[in-house]
Amino acid sequence: MVERADVLEKAEALFYERGVQQVGMDEVRTAAGVSLKRLYQLFPSKDRLVEEYLLARDARWMNAVTAHAINADNPVLAVFDWLAEWFAEPDFRGCAFVNAYGELGTASLAVATIARRHKEAFRGLFRDLADDQELGDQLTLLAEGAITMAAITGTAEPAHQARRAAEGLLALFHGSHENRRLQ
Repeated sequence: MVERADVLEKAEALFYERGVQQVGMDEVRTAAGVSLKRLYQLFPSKDRLVEEYLLARDARWMNAVTAHAINADNPVLAVFDWLAEWFAEPDFRGCAFVNAYGELGTASLAVATIARRHKEAFRGLFRDLADDQELGDQLTLLAEGAITMAAITGTAEPAHQARRAAEGLLALFHGSHENRRLQ
């Protein structure tokens, strides 16, 4: 029997590639190989399916970037290296949360809330890795800008550019803290 995870995987591929509004439940049903009745048993509405797709993607995405960062010599810069790898994937279409928010944010409080939570979690990761709120916020803006530019340009170069900018921010931050310590 087809499990929820299987349906979510197929729905995610369709939603991410084509957009939430462009994909109907019948297309999800066909891709997942389930009856429409079974699909609605698993997910009572398309709204619920979209919400669960975003929640599952958030958990998987945050776990992947966090694991990559915490195992690196420089965790902050490792995030940008991870982004470059993600941008180079053939199915990269930008941020799923920004995309879904752009389509449904004003019409779906649930999608808006999930997108905001995802962005706050990503910002929280940078704040933790940088061990400074302001620096974490600045690094987040670099990363978010890189995600948007990579989606538009179709290249991984924005991650490399953002990484170089992050190196500069880190050097300035550590230099200013060292100067304060010496005073």
